[in-house]
Amino acid sequence: MARESPPASSSHRVTLFFGPEPVEGEPDTQACVFNVKKRSWKAGVQVSVEIGTDQLSAIRQRLRLAERLARIFLTLPPDERPTYEGRLGDLFAQAVTRCKLDLRLQSGLSQENQRIQADELVPELDQAVNVRTEYVVAYVLTELDLVPSRPSPSSL
Repeated sequence: MARESPPASSSHRVTLFFGPEPVEGEPDTQACVFNVKKRSWKAGVQVSVEIGTDQLSAIRQRLRLAERLARIFLTLPPDERPTYEGRLGDLFAQAVTRCKLDLRLQSGLSQENQRIQADELVPELDQAVNVRTEYVVAYVLTELDLVPSRPSPSSL
């Protein structure tokens, strides 16, 4: 499965800094922080990208992530599965928040540290993740070092 390169980030270099982490004072919100550097900038900025746990859960169900990965996880030794499954939620959140960051990059990003709040770009993110489902799944599998030799029928 090829990891598609987000078109909006061609002029930006984006690196996950950390996350997901709970947002202080907002128990139903997680955030990932990305370092973003545009080629013309002397230095990069940090962008905190927040997402509500309800939206994240709804996207996960809509993409049928558990079903997509179940067969791959069954090929793992039983004693290793919990480790992989335990990382799944964090990696999924990273992929989805990266999609949200890409939406902001498309509309322009100023050269300052900033926060994209959970209630911003909600419908746009839902639509973007539907279009970029294969990116999200490929990101998770790549980070788990479980890239299958061929796409599963459910991912086509």
